[in-house]
Amino acid sequence: MATKVRVALFKSMGAVMEALPERVDVGVASAVASAFGRRSKKARAHLARNLAHALRPVGGDVDQGVLDRFTERAFASYGQYWAEGAKLPGLEPAQVFARFRIGEGLEHLYAAKEKGLGTVIALPHIGSWEWGGSFLNSLGLGMTAVAEDLEPPELFAWFKQKRESIGIRIEPLDEHAGTVLLQTLKDGGVVGLLCDRDIQGNGVEVEFFGERAKIPAGPATLALRTGATLVAAACYSGPGRDHFAVITPPIPAERTGRLRDDVTRVTQLVAHELEGLIRRAPEQWHVLQPRFEGP
Repeated sequence: MATKVRVALFKSMGAVMEALPERVDVGVASAVASAFGRRSKKARAHLARNLAHALRPVGGDVDQGVLDRFTERAFASYGQYWAEGAKLPGLEPAQVFARFRIGEGLEHLYAAKEKGLGTVIALPHIGSWEWGGSFLNSLGLGMTAVAEDLEPPELFAWFKQKRESIGIRIEPLDEHAGTVLLQTLKDGGVVGLLCDRDIQGNGVEVEFFGERAKIPAGPATLALRTGATLVAAACYSGPGRDHFAVITPPIPAERTGRLRDDVTRVTQLVAHELEGLIRRAPEQWHVLQPRFEGP
């Protein structure tokens, strides 16, 4: 019974967000997320600690008042992310196309398509990556992504259907995911991987915002094994109801020695690019789990 209730709750919430008028949905979701941020001391502490690393000036400490304001804004932004993601399946592709811009780096995706070896996009939890995936589908590029398997299976199936309705192919993060992604790249496709959280606990240790942290090795490994073009990108919410993306120049991913050493080297390059993308809008970095051991 509890399982059925959980599935029904998620579906109902999604339907409500999809049906609410524009900006009313964001207002409601942001208010709920902000209230959660004030009540959940653990989530707030984790988010504030992560933001402190992104905001901290070189050789100094972040001002507590600044950190508090960014933390408040980050929870509101997190609510906006969920509302705008829920709204996507109800929008016409033309609407998504009109409200999304790639301000930097679109030429790198077209160059990679011409190369024919596929593209790996390393993504942080910034803004709404789903809008970016839907936009790429409008351009004829498409995107395949992996997602944590959800329990019960009915919930994952609903999540998968919603994402695929906006042009993003979703594969569960399991033992078959690697095979699917390799085939996608072999076919010249685009793979998008969120990689600022080490969900599986088997990431590569690199320097991230001045501290040792683990980053998933997937983007580097796939690029090194296939010759695919590797870039990092972020899809920011705003200005207004629009969305704005930045794509970095290709990250060097050539074999120079042992695969393990090459993966570590390239993953470090990915981490540095993620830092730059996150610093552009730290209040949109939605990572409520601990990423750093230190303060």
